[in-house]
Parts: sequence; structure tokens; C-alpha cells
Amino acid sequence: MKAVLYERYGSPDVLHVEDVPVPIPATDQVRVKVAATSVNLSDWECLRGSPAYARIGGLRHPARPTLGSDIAGVVDDVGEAVTAFRPGDEVFGDNLALKGGFAEYVLAPESALAHKPPQLTFAEASTIPQAGAIALQGTDSAVSGSRLLINGAGGGSGSFAIQLAKRLGAHVTGVDNAAKQDFMRSMGADDVIDYRRDDFTRTTGLYNMVLDLVAHRSVFAYRRALASGGRYRCVGGSVPTLLRVLTVGSVVGRLTGRSIGVLTVKQGPAHFEPLAELCAAGEVRIHIDRTFPLDEVPSALAHAGEGRALGKVVVTSC
Repeated sequence: MKAVLYERYGSPDVLHVEDVPVPIPATDQVRVKVAATSVNLSDWECLRGSPAYARIGGLRHPARPTLGSDIAGVVDDVGEAVTAFRPGDEVFGDNLALKGGFAEYVLAPESALAHKPPQLTFAEASTIPQAGAIALQGTDSAVSGSRLLINGAGGGSGSFAIQLAKRLGAHVTGVDNAAKQDFMRSMGADDVIDYRRDDFTRTTGLYNMVLDLVAHRSVFAYRRALASGGRYRCVGGSVPTLLRVLTVGSVVGRLTGRSIGVLTVKQGPAHFEPLAELCAAGEVRIHIDRTFPLDEVPSALAHAGEGRALGKVVVTSC
């Protein structure tokens, strides 16, 4: 089979396509013939080895030779202990622990997969698991009339989060680069901010909630933007920022009547299937900016990682 491999951290230039043996599933694993794999920011981070947490399990060299965790495809074989799936089933899931989605076949734990809704294409289903779990959990405390800001709203998680927050009745402000403003509005954002021109943390007490997908400012800046009783949660960002949020942020939050912390995203089908159901019913839109064939994975990663994608980028394997 063909797989996209890398042996060292770096730019997309370190990626290359090779013929490798088809993997054999262990007792609790499912082998999936990959139809589509969506690109996440985590893929870009693991490619570059930055921020530092992207090197967990592989300080000097990548822990896994093939990237790609959000997969969709057809079950090809199963381990002897697998009971939920059989060959021919259409599945999707976040294979974050093993990755390997940028290949023709991938192994995944049974627990990471769910049956694909028939209303969704493989490409559409692949956009949901990781981005959807983040969006669902990042917006679950939004209420009617609350003011919610999403930093990084023009990407995959952000475009889902805008729609989910609007369904809950929130007033949504999306922050991203200028090229994504019309897209954020099309997803339902009430207000948009170009982060290159305006700093949302310069406002005082405006937001009840902030979901930050690209954290890099100070804890005190985030506190300033929050209304009394407000909630700030970040997912990803620079290591120094995350450490400050985890330590200083909790103290500053308690002292000022706000909640400042890191969103610990729960994984597994129970945490992304609710969004898949909404998408299958046509109540939440999936926006795929571009699709790339397997041999153009370097271009796919660059398009998403450099912040040019509107919504999701998908790699198709067939």
C-alpha cells in the first residue's frame, strides 16, 4: 500500500510517499481502507514538532511515521476481539493515538470508530471527529443572549463552533485573518475581527465566553476581555501560554470572578457523534475548502497549517 511518511520534524518537504506492507490488525483493532482523512492543526504541529507538546512520545524523531487521525473509510479486516464492526462497514473516527490516516489502509482501535451516517460522504464524515469534539465541548455552556468569542473561527473547529453557539442562541464574534471574514459571517458569526488589525483582548468585560483555538496572549489580557462570571477556555497554542493559563490563569480567574483554563477535550465517538447527527440532518453545515489526493499531502498540510483554509481540508485516498 501507499503511505505518506516522515522520519524527522520539519516543513512539508520532509514528507514522502512510499510503498509499505498492509498492516495486520491486533486483537482489538480494525483495519480500515481509507477513503478520506481530514487535516487538523494537530497534524501540522506534529509535522513541525512545535509546540513542544507535539513531540510527546518522540522527542527527537516522530513517534508515528504517518500523520492523519480523522479518518473515514470501509472496514477491511478486524481483530478477533472486535464485535462492533465487520468488513464492509462504513466507519469514521479520530485515530489520534495511532494516526496513520494519510495512507491507503490504517489500523484503529475499535473504541475510536463509529458507523458513518449514510447521509454523509466519506469526505464530509472525516471532517467531524476531532474538530467536532472541540466545537461541541467548547460551546456547551453557551446560552441564549450570551456573548461568545471564538479565536481562530475560520478553521474547522471554529466553523462548527460558530454554528453550534448560534443554535444555543449566543451572539458570536469570530476572530481570524481578513480573508476569512466573509466565510465566518456565512457560518453565522454576528461580528468578525481581523486579528492582524484589532486585538480582541483590548476590549473590557465584553464577552461571557471565549473559546481560543490559537492561544498566545497573556492571562491578564484574557481576563480583561471577559465579563464578570465569564469563562475562557483555550485549545492549543504556545507552550508558555498554556502553562500560564494552567497556573496563573486559575488563580487570576478565582480572584476576579472569572474562569480561565484549558479545555480538556474528551475523545471518542460519544463526543463527536452528536455533531455528525446534526450534520446528517442538515442542521449544521460542513465546509470543505479543498480536497487533495494522497500524493499531495504536503500541499494539504501547508494549506491548512499556514491558515489559508476556510473550514476543513481533506485528503482522499481513492
